[in-house]
Amino acid sequence: MIGRKRKMSLGNKRTLYLTCIRPVMTYACPVFAHAAPNIIKKLQKIQNKFCRQVTDAHWCVKNSVLHGDSELPTINKFMKDASKRFFDMAQNHPNPLIVSAATYEPPPAHHFLRRPRNVLLDPLDALTSEVEKLAEAKSMQID
Repeated sequence: MIGRKRKMSLGNKRTLYLTCIRPVMTYACPVFAHAAPNIIKKLQKIQNKFCRQVTDAHWCVKNSVLHGDSELPTINKFMKDASKRFFDMAQNHPNPLIVSAATYEPPPAHHFLRRPRNVLLDPLDALTSEVEKLAEAKSMQID
């Protein structure tokens, strides 16, 4: 359905990805968003392949351009945003046990123990920062 030669519009292919494929890939992402970087990179590779296949882009087109044109955040950014929403909702929950489980100080970045809240403090990866720079440049051109 999302192959290169299919007649489905780019918007419909994007919607299919957002509603069927990405939720499966990022299920419970606030819990595993702090996983090893190679695990997150594998998920990002799947999204990159999707963007390239759907747009029928040539091999020399950068992944950041594909993400910017299809208006898809990188997996890293999506997981960081989902984690932020999760912790914000948990802190405002009426159940005090949930609030106490979500309100803790994450260990320092150099500490060997990584907890789910650490993902909020992590710096952006190279692809995410490049996509955001392109989005800023595009918004400056529009204004």
